[in-house]
Amino acid sequence: MNFKMDSKKIVALKKFFMTPQFLATLVAGLIIGYLMFIPPINGYADNGDFARAIYFNGIYPISSHYTYLKYLQPHYGIMQYYNEHQAMLFSSQGIFIKLAIFINQLFYSKKIFDIRFIGMLYYIFYLGGIYFLTTALTYGTKKKTNYLIAGLIVFIFADSSWSLYFNSFFAEPVMIITMLYLGAAIILLGKNCNHKLAVFAVYLVASLILITVKQQNAPLALSLSLLTCGLFFVFKQKKHKYLLLFSIALLLAAGFATYDLITSDFSQINKYQTMSRGVLLKEKDPGSDLERGGISRQFGLLKGEIYGQTYSEASQTSAVVEKDFLEKFDFGWVLKFYLVHPNEFQRMLDIAAKDGYLIQVRAVGDYQKAPGTHPYQQTHYFTLFTLIMGAFFPKRIAFYILLCLILTVLYLIIGFLGFKNNETESILKCFKMLAFVTMILGTFVISIVGDGDADLAKHLIMVPLTLDLIILEIFADVLHHSFWHPLQSGKEQLNEPSENN
Repeated sequence: MNFKMDSKKIVALKKFFMTPQFLATLVAGLIIGYLMFIPPINGYADNGDFARAIYFNGIYPISSHYTYLKYLQPHYGIMQYYNEHQAMLFSSQGIFIKLAIFINQLFYSKKIFDIRFIGMLYYIFYLGGIYFLTTALTYGTKKKTNYLIAGLIVFIFADSSWSLYFNSFFAEPVMIITMLYLGAAIILLGKNCNHKLAVFAVYLVASLILITVKQQNAPLALSLSLLTCGLFFVFKQKKHKYLLLFSIALLLAAGFATYDLITSDFSQINKYQTMSRGVLLKEKDPGSDLERGGISRQFGLLKGEIYGQTYSEASQTSAVVEKDFLEKFDFGWVLKFYLVHPNEFQRMLDIAAKDGYLIQVRAVGDYQKAPGTHPYQQTHYFTLFTLIMGAFFPKRIAFYILLCLILTVLYLIIGFLGFKNNETESILKCFKMLAFVTMILGTFVISIVGDGDADLAKHLIMVPLTLDLIILEIFADVLHHSFWHPLQSGKEQLNEPSENN
């Protein structure tokens, strides 16, 4: 009897280890782990943005060894006494940094922080996201083609252009990870999965973390609220509808709070670059445009400048710049300028579109300083997917607009067919695509209006991230023959409450 039970357990274990989701997670873990943890380790050097995340959370650069831009810095000091620094912006990233510090102090040192601890934390959550996403895309089917889906997930998301962010203090790792979880959760909710409330909880938590991780993500609250509206077709009981209404209010409140809690110092940096690296960048006579907008033409000299650069035409922190320049315009002023000057707006959006698939940050080095490495050296380890997409993906904003229009029309048809045939999954796909399309186009607009062309690879990361999730789901649907209609096992009647609700 015991032998039979043991045999059953062995068979069950073999089946688990051969599942697409386990194999995808294992292979991705090996590929990414080699890059992150085998010396000389890879990650991103500090471009100056790390200060926003580290000081407030009790970490500081060890000055005798610290360099900007050239090399990844593996070690930082942990503050031992009173921390006088205040947060430059409200960010959920601090949760991950503080947890990494706690683990570092528990297992390594109370005075020195090894960046691999934050990398390890992201690594674990990321592999969980890959497992979750693979499960969602292969749910309810046992076809051998599921291994092709798992292979494509590895090809896309084990690409080091994503994982290089993990050994850094950029906020982007949190965005990448949460998008995997919320994307997988919404797919599963459409497939009439078990434990819907638990899956919805994952979706809601991931959405809130994504919105609050950085100020630029505040508008995502609108897209995610739209996506949450689609869940009214999944959860049909009255109490669950109240839960969805509360969730939408929570998402919108999180977006408002993220934007409202920006400090004046951080806002000043963004406003400066919005003008110098945006509005003025492509203008032949920037002084005249400023003058027509009620700003002194002398500030046209700031055209092309990056905040914090060593040499500037005017002191970037002077009272004159703040009073006579930065206080003279706001988001509405910039948006109005671009609406009045559509050609300039298109030129700026085309600049952004050129970097639409530039995930890897090109301005900094990827390597730890070690024998055989040189300043600004960048890795090309397992970057085939992003190299292909970056090389062949059209680099005009018109293409992205056309692509989004085609996807919108296609999925509106799918949504209509789903509503007509009582197919919950198809309706939710429609809402998801509408939300993703607004994320893509909104990211372009917010990046340009909010910070000009500065750090576009980071600011536009939601574009390739969202497109990759779209590519994966379309690929899975085509393989499962479920693009226009869901599989029969995933069909759920809209007029009948689900037992799992």
